Amino acid sequence: MSPTAIEKSVLRLPKSDRAHLVHVLLDSLDDSSDAEMQALWLQEAERRATEIDSGKVELVSSEELERQVQALFK
Repeated sequence: MSPTAIEKSVLRLPKSDRAHLVHVLLDSLDDSSDAEMQALWLQEAERRATEIDSGKVELVSSEELERQVQALFK
């Protein structure tokens, strides 16, 4: 069965079945081990720390962040 035929068939499924299928398919793409995921998060933390240390980004307090988020919803 071609990908196009599968797509057409899947789109005829009820929404709940499509949601389940999406979940299963997304899980199938995540084949990283715990060690790999930990290494990726460590790299990300190091990248962010470097940006902070170099002054590339500026930290804001939790109160300021809350004000900014609230302003977005007004």
